[in-house]
Amino acid sequence: MFSIKRMMAATAATALLGWQSLGMAQELPDFTDLVEEVSPAVVNISTSRAVTRSPVAGGPGMPDLEGMPPIFREFFEHGFPQGPQGQQQPRQQQPSPQSLGSGFILSKDGYVLTNNHVIEGADEIFVRLSDRREMVAKLVGADPRSDLALLKIEADEDLPSVRIGKSSDMKPGEWVLAIGSPFGFDYSVTAGIVSAKGRSLPTENYVPFIQTDVAINPGNSGGPLLNLDGEVIGINSQIFTRSGGFMGLSFAIPADVAMDVVAQLKKTGAVQRGWLGVVVQEINKDLAESFGLPKPAGALVAQIMPGGPADEGGLQVGDVILEFNGQEINMSSDLPHAVGRVRPGEEASVVVMRDKKRRRLELEVGALPEDDSVAAAAEPSEQAPSKASNRLGVVVAELTEKQREAMDVPAGIIVREVRQGPAAMVGLRAGDVITSLDNKQIESAEQFEKITEALPTNRSVSMRVVRQGRASYITFRLAD
Repeated sequence: MFSIKRMMAATAATALLGWQSLGMAQELPDFTDLVEEVSPAVVNISTSRAVTRSPVAGGPGMPDLEGMPPIFREFFEHGFPQGPQGQQQPRQQQPSPQSLGSGFILSKDGYVLTNNHVIEGADEIFVRLSDRREMVAKLVGADPRSDLALLKIEADEDLPSVRIGKSSDMKPGEWVLAIGSPFGFDYSVTAGIVSAKGRSLPTENYVPFIQTDVAINPGNSGGPLLNLDGEVIGINSQIFTRSGGFMGLSFAIPADVAMDVVAQLKKTGAVQRGWLGVVVQEINKDLAESFGLPKPAGALVAQIMPGGPADEGGLQVGDVILEFNGQEINMSSDLPHAVGRVRPGEEASVVVMRDKKRRRLELEVGALPEDDSVAAAAEPSEQAPSKASNRLGVVVAELTEKQREAMDVPAGIIVREVRQGPAAMVGLRAGDVITSLDNKQIESAEQFEKITEALPTNRSVSMRVVRQGRASYITFRLAD
Protein backbone atom coordinates (compact mmCIF):
# COMPACT_ATOMS: atom_id res chain seq x y z
CA MET A 1 0.00 0.00 0.00
CA PHE A 2 2.83 2.32 0.96
CA SER A 3 4.64 1.68 -2.32
CA ILE A 4 1.44 2.36 -4.33
CA LYS A 5 1.04 5.73 -2.61
CA ARG A 6 4.65 6.58 -3.35
CA MET A 7 4.16 5.63 -7.00
CA MET A 8 1.02 7.77 -7.24
CA ALA A 9 2.84 10.74 -5.67
CA ALA A 10 5.77 10.33 -8.06
CA THR A 11 3.42 10.14 -11.04
CA ALA A 12 1.64 13.32 -9.92
CA ALA A 13 4.96 15.10 -9.40
CA THR A 14 6.14 14.02 -12.86
CA ALA A 15 2.91 15.27 -14.42
CA LEU A 16 3.28 18.60 -12.58
CA LEU A 17 6.87 18.98 -13.76
CA GLY A 18 5.73 18.17 -17.28
CA TRP A 19 3.07 20.87 -17.20
CA GLN A 20 5.59 23.35 -15.73
CA SER A 21 8.09 22.50 -18.46
CA LEU A 22 5.38 22.94 -21.08
CA GLY A 23 4.46 26.30 -19.55
CA MET A 24 8.07 27.43 -19.60
CA ALA A 25 8.41 26.33 -23.23
CA GLN A 26 5.32 28.30 -24.14
CA GLU A 27 6.83 31.40 -22.50
CA LEU A 28 10.01 31.27 -24.61
CA PRO A 29 9.88 33.84 -27.43
CA ASP A 30 9.09 32.89 -31.00
CA PHE A 31 11.35 34.90 -33.31
CA THR A 32 9.90 33.80 -36.66
CA ASP A 33 7.65 36.83 -37.28
CA LEU A 34 10.37 39.20 -36.14
CA VAL A 35 12.93 37.68 -38.51
CA GLU A 36 10.49 37.78 -41.46
CA GLU A 37 9.74 41.44 -40.76
CA VAL A 38 13.32 42.71 -40.33
CA SER A 39 15.39 40.51 -42.67
CA PRO A 40 14.51 42.41 -45.89
CA ALA A 41 16.14 45.54 -44.41
CA VAL A 42 19.38 43.74 -43.49
CA VAL A 43 22.14 43.94 -46.12
CA ASN A 44 25.45 42.29 -46.89
CA ILE A 45 28.41 44.63 -47.41
CA SER A 46 31.62 43.94 -49.31
CA THR A 47 34.36 46.22 -50.61
CA SER A 48 37.08 46.36 -53.20
CA ARG A 49 40.45 48.01 -53.08
CA ALA A 50 42.85 49.09 -55.80
CA VAL A 51 45.85 46.76 -55.86
CA THR A 52 48.94 46.56 -58.06
CA ARG A 53 49.14 43.48 -60.27
CA SER A 54 52.23 41.29 -59.93
CA PRO A 55 54.93 41.79 -62.60
CA VAL A 56 55.20 39.41 -65.50
CA ALA A 57 58.04 36.93 -65.61
CA GLY A 58 61.10 38.04 -67.47
CA GLY A 59 60.78 41.76 -66.78
CA PRO A 60 63.84 43.86 -65.93
CA GLY A 61 65.34 42.85 -62.63
CA MET A 62 63.34 39.65 -62.60
CA PRO A 63 65.37 36.41 -62.21
CA ASP A 64 64.85 33.39 -64.42
CA LEU A 65 62.12 31.39 -62.67
CA GLU A 66 62.43 28.21 -64.80
CA GLY A 67 63.39 25.24 -62.68
CA MET A 68 63.27 27.25 -59.45
CA PRO A 69 61.65 25.48 -56.45
CA PRO A 70 58.01 26.58 -55.96
CA ILE A 71 58.64 28.30 -52.62
CA PHE A 72 61.36 30.55 -54.14
CA ARG A 73 59.38 31.13 -57.36
CA GLU A 74 56.41 32.34 -55.29
CA PHE A 75 58.69 34.70 -53.34
CA PHE A 76 60.07 36.31 -56.49
CA GLU A 77 56.67 36.54 -58.20
CA HIS A 78 55.27 38.52 -55.25
CA GLY A 79 58.41 40.32 -54.16
CA PHE A 80 59.32 42.39 -57.24
CA PRO A 81 57.29 45.64 -57.52
CA GLN A 82 58.34 46.63 -61.05
CA GLY A 83 57.00 45.30 -64.37
CA PRO A 84 58.33 45.66 -67.94
CA GLN A 85 60.33 48.84 -68.66
CA GLY A 86 60.46 49.45 -64.89
CA GLN A 87 56.81 50.57 -64.83
CA GLN A 88 54.16 49.42 -62.39
CA GLN A 89 51.32 47.39 -63.83
CA PRO A 90 47.86 48.99 -64.07
CA ARG A 91 45.81 49.10 -60.87
CA GLN A 92 42.98 46.61 -60.78
CA GLN A 93 39.91 46.45 -58.54
CA GLN A 94 39.85 43.25 -56.53
CA PRO A 95 37.46 42.30 -53.74
CA SER A 96 38.86 42.31 -50.20
CA PRO A 97 37.47 39.34 -48.28
CA GLN A 98 38.57 40.89 -44.97
CA SER A 99 36.02 43.68 -45.50
CA LEU A 100 32.93 41.47 -45.60
CA GLY A 101 30.27 42.56 -43.12
CA SER A 102 26.64 43.41 -42.51
CA GLY A 103 24.49 46.51 -42.28
CA PHE A 104 20.87 47.61 -42.36
CA ILE A 105 18.73 50.13 -44.23
CA LEU A 106 17.76 53.05 -42.01
CA SER A 107 15.24 54.71 -44.31
CA LYS A 108 13.30 54.09 -47.50
CA ASP A 109 15.47 56.59 -49.41
CA GLY A 110 18.53 54.33 -49.06
CA TYR A 111 20.58 55.34 -46.03
CA VAL A 112 22.52 52.31 -44.74
CA LEU A 113 24.35 51.99 -41.41
CA THR A 114 27.31 49.68 -40.79
CA ASN A 115 30.60 49.57 -38.89
CA ASN A 116 33.46 51.81 -39.92
CA HIS A 117 35.93 48.91 -39.77
CA VAL A 118 33.87 47.05 -42.41
CA ILE A 119 34.42 49.74 -45.07
CA GLU A 120 37.61 51.44 -43.87
CA GLY A 121 40.17 51.87 -46.65
CA ALA A 122 37.76 50.73 -49.38
CA ASP A 123 37.80 52.21 -52.90
CA GLU A 124 34.34 50.87 -53.67
CA ILE A 125 31.55 49.66 -51.39
CA PHE A 126 28.93 47.16 -52.52
CA VAL A 127 25.61 46.61 -50.78
CA ARG A 128 23.70 43.40 -51.53
CA LEU A 129 20.00 43.33 -50.65
CA SER A 130 17.98 40.35 -49.48
CA ASP A 131 16.55 39.94 -53.03
CA ARG A 132 20.16 39.49 -54.32
CA ARG A 133 20.34 42.91 -55.98
CA GLU A 134 23.77 44.52 -55.59
CA MET A 135 24.34 48.28 -55.59
CA VAL A 136 27.37 50.54 -55.32
CA ALA A 137 27.12 52.65 -52.16
CA LYS A 138 28.36 56.17 -51.53
CA LEU A 139 30.10 56.89 -48.22
CA VAL A 140 28.26 59.77 -46.56
CA GLY A 141 30.54 59.89 -43.55
CA ALA A 142 32.37 57.73 -41.00
CA ASP A 143 33.17 58.02 -37.32
CA PRO A 144 36.09 55.75 -36.31
CA ARG A 145 35.67 56.58 -32.61
CA SER A 146 32.20 54.99 -32.46
CA ASP A 147 33.04 52.55 -35.31
CA LEU A 148 30.06 53.68 -37.40
CA ALA A 149 29.77 54.48 -41.11
CA LEU A 150 26.78 55.92 -42.98
CA LEU A 151 26.26 54.84 -46.60
CA LYS A 152 23.76 55.84 -49.30
CA ILE A 153 22.39 53.68 -52.10
CA GLU A 154 20.01 54.67 -54.89
CA ALA A 155 16.97 52.60 -55.88
CA ASP A 156 13.97 53.13 -58.15
CA GLU A 157 11.46 52.25 -55.43
CA ASP A 158 11.12 52.60 -51.69
CA LEU A 159 13.47 50.26 -49.86
CA PRO A 160 12.57 48.15 -46.82
CA SER A 161 13.84 49.80 -43.63
CA VAL A 162 14.18 49.03 -39.93
CA ARG A 163 12.49 50.66 -36.94
CA ILE A 164 14.77 52.22 -34.32
CA GLY A 165 14.12 51.56 -30.62
CA LYS A 166 15.45 53.21 -27.46
CA SER A 167 18.52 51.39 -26.24
CA SER A 168 18.30 53.26 -22.92
CA ASP A 169 15.08 51.34 -22.15
CA MET A 170 16.77 47.94 -22.43
CA LYS A 171 17.57 46.08 -19.22
CA PRO A 172 20.00 43.24 -18.48
CA GLY A 173 18.21 39.92 -18.92
CA GLU A 174 16.01 41.01 -21.85
CA TRP A 175 15.95 38.91 -25.03
CA VAL A 176 17.79 40.28 -28.08
CA LEU A 177 18.35 38.98 -31.60
CA ALA A 178 21.11 39.52 -34.18
CA ILE A 179 20.93 39.13 -37.95
CA GLY A 180 24.07 39.14 -40.09
CA SER A 181 26.48 37.19 -42.28
CA PRO A 182 28.99 35.42 -40.03
CA PHE A 183 31.76 33.80 -42.08
CA GLY A 184 29.74 34.63 -45.21
CA PHE A 185 26.62 32.68 -44.18
CA ASP A 186 24.02 35.27 -45.20
CA TYR A 187 21.07 36.11 -42.96
CA SER A 188 22.10 33.99 -40.02
CA VAL A 189 19.97 34.61 -36.93
CA THR A 190 21.30 34.28 -33.36
CA ALA A 191 19.59 35.11 -30.08
CA GLY A 192 20.55 35.77 -26.47
CA ILE A 193 20.08 38.26 -23.69
CA VAL A 194 21.47 41.64 -22.67
CA SER A 195 24.32 40.86 -20.27
CA ALA A 196 25.16 44.42 -19.19
CA LYS A 197 24.98 48.05 -20.31
CA GLY A 198 27.38 50.97 -20.33
CA ARG A 199 30.52 48.92 -20.90
CA SER A 200 33.75 50.77 -21.69
CA LEU A 201 36.32 48.93 -23.80
CA PRO A 202 40.08 49.53 -23.89
CA THR A 203 39.83 50.65 -27.52
CA GLU A 204 37.06 53.20 -26.91
CA ASN A 205 35.76 54.83 -23.73
CA TYR A 206 33.30 57.29 -25.30
CA VAL A 207 30.81 54.58 -26.32
CA PRO A 208 28.70 52.90 -23.58
CA PHE A 209 28.55 49.47 -25.25
CA ILE A 210 25.71 46.99 -24.73
CA GLN A 211 27.15 43.62 -23.71
CA THR A 212 25.22 40.51 -24.81
CA ASP A 213 25.73 36.76 -25.06
CA VAL A 214 24.37 36.70 -28.63
CA ALA A 215 26.68 34.69 -30.89
CA ILE A 216 28.60 37.24 -32.98
CA ASN A 217 31.37 36.24 -35.39
CA PRO A 218 33.34 37.84 -38.25
CA GLY A 219 30.75 38.99 -40.80
CA ASN A 220 28.18 39.99 -38.17
CA SER A 221 29.88 43.39 -37.82
CA GLY A 222 27.50 46.24 -38.62
CA GLY A 223 24.37 44.11 -38.38
CA PRO A 224 21.39 45.01 -36.20
CA LEU A 225 20.75 43.97 -32.61
CA LEU A 226 16.96 43.77 -32.14
CA ASN A 227 14.54 43.72 -29.25
CA LEU A 228 11.41 41.54 -29.23
CA ASP A 229 9.41 44.34 -30.87
CA GLY A 230 11.64 44.11 -33.94
CA GLU A 231 13.31 47.46 -33.20
CA VAL A 232 17.03 48.06 -33.62
CA ILE A 233 18.52 48.82 -30.21
CA GLY A 234 22.18 48.29 -31.13
CA ILE A 235 24.73 47.78 -33.90
CA ASN A 236 26.91 44.69 -33.45
CA SER A 237 30.52 45.79 -33.38
CA GLN A 238 33.01 43.75 -31.34
CA ILE A 239 33.58 40.53 -29.45
CA PHE A 240 35.95 39.52 -26.68
CA THR A 241 37.81 36.41 -27.76
CA ARG A 242 40.95 34.43 -27.11
CA SER A 243 40.32 32.00 -29.95
CA GLY A 244 39.24 34.37 -32.75
CA GLY A 245 35.65 33.11 -32.51
CA PHE A 246 32.67 33.78 -30.28
CA MET A 247 33.20 33.16 -26.55
CA GLY A 248 29.97 34.52 -25.06
CA LEU A 249 30.97 38.20 -24.86
CA SER A 250 29.74 40.44 -27.67
CA PHE A 251 29.35 44.22 -27.73
CA ALA A 252 26.94 46.46 -29.61
CA ILE A 253 26.87 50.23 -30.09
CA PRO A 254 23.64 51.54 -28.50
CA ALA A 255 21.04 52.81 -30.96
CA ASP A 256 20.72 56.08 -29.01
CA VAL A 257 24.42 56.78 -29.62
CA ALA A 258 24.24 55.60 -33.24
CA MET A 259 21.32 57.86 -34.13
CA ASP A 260 23.14 60.90 -32.76
CA VAL A 261 26.16 59.95 -34.89
CA VAL A 262 23.93 59.44 -37.96
CA ALA A 263 22.34 62.88 -37.53
CA GLN A 264 25.75 64.54 -37.40
CA LEU A 265 27.12 62.54 -40.34
CA LYS A 266 24.12 63.52 -42.45
CA LYS A 267 24.56 67.17 -41.56
CA THR A 268 28.34 67.66 -41.67
CA GLY A 269 29.94 64.31 -42.54
CA ALA A 270 31.79 64.34 -39.21
CA VAL A 271 31.03 63.91 -35.49
CA GLN A 272 31.79 66.23 -32.58
CA ARG A 273 31.75 65.11 -28.95
CA GLY A 274 31.92 66.91 -25.66
CA TRP A 275 35.27 67.12 -23.86
CA LEU A 276 36.37 68.30 -20.42
CA GLY A 277 40.13 68.02 -20.76
CA VAL A 278 40.74 65.88 -17.69
CA VAL A 279 42.44 62.59 -16.89
CA VAL A 280 40.39 60.63 -14.36
CA GLN A 281 40.89 57.43 -12.45
CA GLU A 282 38.78 54.94 -10.55
CA ILE A 283 38.04 55.45 -6.85
CA ASN A 284 38.92 52.43 -4.74
CA LYS A 285 38.28 51.86 -1.04
CA ASP A 286 41.54 53.44 0.10
CA LEU A 287 41.14 56.52 -2.13
CA ALA A 288 37.55 56.94 -0.91
CA GLU A 289 38.79 56.94 2.69
CA SER A 290 41.58 59.39 1.83
CA PHE A 291 39.20 61.87 0.15
CA GLY A 292 36.45 61.59 2.74
CA LEU A 293 33.94 59.71 0.58
CA PRO A 294 31.32 57.44 2.18
CA LYS A 295 31.86 54.79 -0.52
CA PRO A 296 34.14 54.14 -3.54
CA ALA A 297 32.25 56.11 -6.21
CA GLY A 298 32.97 58.93 -8.64
CA ALA A 299 35.77 59.92 -11.01
CA LEU A 300 38.95 61.27 -9.42
CA VAL A 301 40.51 64.12 -11.41
CA ALA A 302 44.19 63.21 -11.64
CA GLN A 303 45.20 65.70 -14.33
CA ILE A 304 43.78 68.79 -16.05
CA MET A 305 44.77 70.01 -19.53
CA PRO A 306 45.91 73.65 -19.37
CA GLY A 307 43.44 75.96 -21.08
CA GLY A 308 40.86 73.18 -21.47
CA PRO A 309 37.19 73.36 -20.47
CA ALA A 310 37.83 71.88 -17.00
CA ASP A 311 40.71 74.28 -16.36
CA GLU A 312 38.67 77.31 -17.39
CA GLY A 313 35.56 76.02 -15.61
CA GLY A 314 37.20 75.80 -12.19
CA LEU A 315 37.78 72.06 -11.78
CA GLN A 316 40.86 71.19 -9.75
CA VAL A 317 43.20 68.24 -9.51
CA GLY A 318 41.98 66.11 -6.61
CA ASP A 319 38.29 66.85 -7.21
CA VAL A 320 36.07 63.78 -7.26
CA ILE A 321 33.30 64.18 -9.86
CA LEU A 322 30.09 62.72 -8.40
CA GLU A 323 27.52 64.02 -10.90
CA PHE A 324 27.58 65.38 -14.43
CA ASN A 325 24.50 67.09 -15.82
CA GLY A 326 22.32 65.29 -13.30
CA GLN A 327 23.76 61.86 -14.06
CA GLU A 328 25.36 60.08 -11.13
CA ILE A 329 28.98 59.07 -11.79
CA ASN A 330 29.58 55.77 -10.02
CA MET A 331 32.64 54.67 -12.00
CA SER A 332 35.26 56.75 -13.77
CA SER A 333 34.20 55.15 -17.08
CA ASP A 334 30.74 56.74 -16.68
CA LEU A 335 32.18 60.24 -17.13
CA PRO A 336 33.33 60.04 -20.80
CA HIS A 337 29.94 58.55 -21.75
CA ALA A 338 28.11 61.46 -20.10
CA VAL A 339 30.44 64.18 -21.39
CA GLY A 340 30.56 62.80 -24.95
CA ARG A 341 26.79 63.21 -25.33
CA VAL A 342 26.95 66.97 -24.66
CA ARG A 343 27.31 69.25 -27.67
CA PRO A 344 30.50 71.37 -27.62
CA GLY A 345 29.70 74.88 -26.41
CA GLU A 346 26.83 73.83 -24.14
CA GLU A 347 26.83 74.49 -20.39
CA ALA A 348 27.06 71.55 -17.99
CA SER A 349 26.54 71.22 -14.25
CA VAL A 350 29.17 69.26 -12.32
CA VAL A 351 28.99 68.16 -8.68
CA VAL A 352 32.38 67.45 -7.08
CA MET A 353 33.78 66.49 -3.70
CA ARG A 354 36.52 68.97 -2.80
CA ASP A 355 38.20 69.20 0.60
CA LYS A 356 35.60 66.68 1.83
CA LYS A 357 32.72 69.03 0.87
CA ARG A 358 30.27 68.79 -2.05
CA ARG A 359 30.41 71.69 -4.53
CA ARG A 360 28.50 72.46 -7.71
CA LEU A 361 30.26 74.01 -10.72
CA GLU A 362 28.93 75.29 -14.04
CA LEU A 363 31.26 75.02 -17.02
CA GLU A 364 31.21 75.10 -20.81
CA VAL A 365 31.96 71.78 -22.50
CA GLY A 366 34.57 71.84 -25.27
CA ALA A 367 35.00 69.75 -28.42
CA LEU A 368 36.92 66.48 -28.20
CA PRO A 369 40.15 66.93 -30.22
CA GLU A 370 41.35 64.36 -32.70
CA ASP A 371 44.30 63.50 -30.47
CA ASP A 372 43.56 64.07 -26.79
CA SER A 373 46.59 62.20 -25.46
CA VAL A 374 48.85 63.73 -22.88
CA ALA A 375 52.60 63.57 -23.41
CA ALA A 376 55.46 64.88 -21.34
CA ALA A 377 58.95 63.75 -20.55
CA ALA A 378 61.11 63.96 -17.47
CA GLU A 379 64.80 64.73 -17.65
CA PRO A 380 67.56 64.50 -15.04
CA SER A 381 67.30 67.17 -12.37
CA GLU A 382 70.09 69.71 -11.99
CA GLN A 383 69.28 70.17 -8.31
CA ALA A 384 70.89 68.19 -5.52
CA PRO A 385 68.73 65.34 -4.22
CA SER A 386 67.43 65.21 -0.69
CA LYS A 387 68.27 62.44 1.70
CA ALA A 388 66.08 59.36 1.69
CA SER A 389 63.00 59.86 3.81
CA ASN A 390 63.14 57.62 6.85
CA ARG A 391 59.44 56.83 6.53
CA LEU A 392 58.95 56.35 2.76
CA GLY A 393 62.42 55.32 1.62
CA VAL A 394 62.57 57.67 -1.37
CA VAL A 395 65.22 60.18 -2.53
CA VAL A 396 63.70 63.29 -4.15
CA ALA A 397 64.95 66.52 -5.76
CA GLU A 398 63.56 69.88 -6.82
CA LEU A 399 62.11 70.24 -10.32
CA THR A 400 63.90 72.55 -12.72
CA GLU A 401 61.94 75.21 -14.57
CA LYS A 402 62.50 73.30 -17.81
CA GLN A 403 61.06 70.13 -16.29
CA ARG A 404 58.00 71.99 -15.01
CA GLU A 405 57.31 73.31 -18.50
CA ALA A 406 57.92 69.96 -20.21
CA MET A 407 55.64 68.05 -17.83
CA ASP A 408 53.19 70.91 -17.39
CA VAL A 409 53.25 70.74 -13.59
CA PRO A 410 53.19 73.99 -11.59
CA ALA A 411 54.95 72.42 -8.61
CA GLY A 412 56.24 69.14 -7.25
CA ILE A 413 59.40 67.15 -6.68
CA ILE A 414 61.05 64.46 -8.79
CA VAL A 415 61.97 61.00 -7.49
CA ARG A 416 65.67 60.31 -7.94
CA GLU A 417 65.95 56.96 -6.14
CA VAL A 418 63.60 54.45 -4.53
CA ARG A 419 64.99 52.39 -1.66
CA GLN A 420 63.44 49.70 0.47
CA GLY A 421 60.29 50.93 2.15
CA PRO A 422 56.68 51.99 1.53
CA ALA A 423 57.56 53.87 -1.70
CA ALA A 424 58.96 50.73 -3.28
CA MET A 425 55.99 48.67 -2.10
CA VAL A 426 53.47 50.97 -3.88
CA GLY A 427 55.49 50.94 -7.14
CA LEU A 428 57.07 54.40 -7.07
CA ARG A 429 59.89 54.74 -9.65
CA ALA A 430 62.81 57.02 -10.36
CA GLY A 431 61.62 59.82 -12.66
CA ASP A 432 58.14 59.98 -11.12
CA VAL A 433 56.99 63.46 -10.10
CA ILE A 434 55.11 63.78 -6.79
CA THR A 435 52.76 66.77 -6.82
CA SER A 436 50.70 66.13 -3.69
CA LEU A 437 50.90 64.02 -0.54
CA ASP A 438 48.08 63.46 1.94
CA ASN A 439 45.96 65.96 -0.06
CA LYS A 440 48.60 68.70 0.35
CA GLN A 441 50.27 70.23 -2.70
CA ILE A 442 54.05 69.71 -2.76
CA GLU A 443 56.04 72.88 -3.40
CA SER A 444 59.56 71.76 -2.45
CA ALA A 445 61.67 68.82 -1.31
CA GLU A 446 61.92 70.34 2.17
CA GLN A 447 58.13 70.57 2.46
CA PHE A 448 57.82 66.99 1.20
CA GLU A 449 60.10 65.80 4.01
CA LYS A 450 58.08 67.67 6.63
CA ILE A 451 54.75 66.27 5.37
CA THR A 452 56.26 62.78 5.25
CA GLU A 453 57.37 62.97 8.87
CA ALA A 454 53.87 64.06 9.94
CA LEU A 455 51.97 61.38 8.02
CA PRO A 456 49.33 59.55 10.07
CA THR A 457 49.48 55.83 10.71
CA ASN A 458 46.91 53.11 10.10
CA ARG A 459 44.79 55.08 7.64
CA SER A 460 44.91 55.51 3.88
CA VAL A 461 47.20 58.26 2.58
CA SER A 462 46.97 59.45 -1.03
CA MET A 463 49.84 60.56 -3.25
CA ARG A 464 49.49 62.14 -6.70
CA VAL A 465 52.19 60.98 -9.10
CA VAL A 466 52.91 62.11 -12.68
CA ARG A 467 54.61 59.42 -14.75
CA GLN A 468 55.49 59.95 -18.44
CA GLY A 469 53.04 62.84 -18.63
CA ARG A 470 50.10 60.97 -17.09
CA ALA A 471 48.94 61.67 -13.54
CA SER A 472 47.31 59.22 -11.14
CA TYR A 473 46.69 58.80 -7.43
CA ILE A 474 48.11 55.96 -5.38
CA THR A 475 47.38 55.10 -1.76
CA PHE A 476 49.35 53.49 1.04
CA ARG A 477 49.24 52.96 4.80
CA LEU A 478 52.05 53.50 7.30
CA ALA A 479 52.31 51.14 10.23
CA ASP A 480 52.90 52.37 13.77
